[in-house]
Amino acid sequence: MPITTSRVESGIVTVTVDFPPVNALPSAAWFQLADEILTAGADPETSVVILRAEGRGFNAGVDIKEMQSTSGFDALIGANKGCAAAFSAVYDCAVPVIVAVNGFCVGGGIGLVGNADVIVASDDAVFGLPEVDRGALGAATHLARLVPQHMMRTLYYTAQNVTAEQLVRFGSVYRAVPRDELLDAALEVARMIDTKDTRVIRAAKAAINGIDPVDVKRSYLLEQRYTYELNLAGVADEHRDAFVAGAASERDGSTAAETGESKGE
Repeated sequence: MPITTSRVESGIVTVTVDFPPVNALPSAAWFQLADEILTAGADPETSVVILRAEGRGFNAGVDIKEMQSTSGFDALIGANKGCAAAFSAVYDCAVPVIVAVNGFCVGGGIGLVGNADVIVASDDAVFGLPEVDRGALGAATHLARLVPQHMMRTLYYTAQNVTAEQLVRFGSVYRAVPRDELLDAALEVARMIDTKDTRVIRAAKAAINGIDPVDVKRSYLLEQRYTYELNLAGVADEHRDAFVAGAASERDGSTAAETGESKGE
């Protein structure tokens, strides 16, 4: 199953995403992810949720190919609403959410991670927003929770990535560990939280959200407004079409090389 939930220990639940090849989620999956996270947190037996992924990377954002293969704006609206639902679910989950980031975390992945309570990552993990290269905007709200203001602006305008080790120095990533130790690192923190009175932890989650200096939902909604403008102007389609064409060309080139059909062979 692409998204699975399991109770690994008494109060610890994992929600695992597995959408090969890169965990780029179609619209429906964002809504499913939101439901899985909220349901896990609503269970009174749960004290902490770990959000993790299988495969090459944690999250590659929305499925742009799905968006470009449908007519009209339904896929775009679905992706935007789905992302907002999933980001909010991490934030609104009644118990702390630990994200275990392997490999890459880009686009919508930043929204999930930026709204989490604790971040652990593999030491080869990278985080970034390629939005401006796709003719879209979004998740600057969440990137600003990971890095200082001017670094956020620099990363956003240039579409550069930041490493897990850099985020450890910024204080947003709790630990960066070898990839094969990632789940153990997340479980270590989860077990510490699980020893606490869950009634107190749930109150603490609500209280911390209540004193947050930024309303993450309203802030992200404002970003989405400009994304819709870029889509209505046709700018976003230009960039997404170029991305899909480039991905197809790269895939065809890889296939040709594997079969000995590339230029010069």
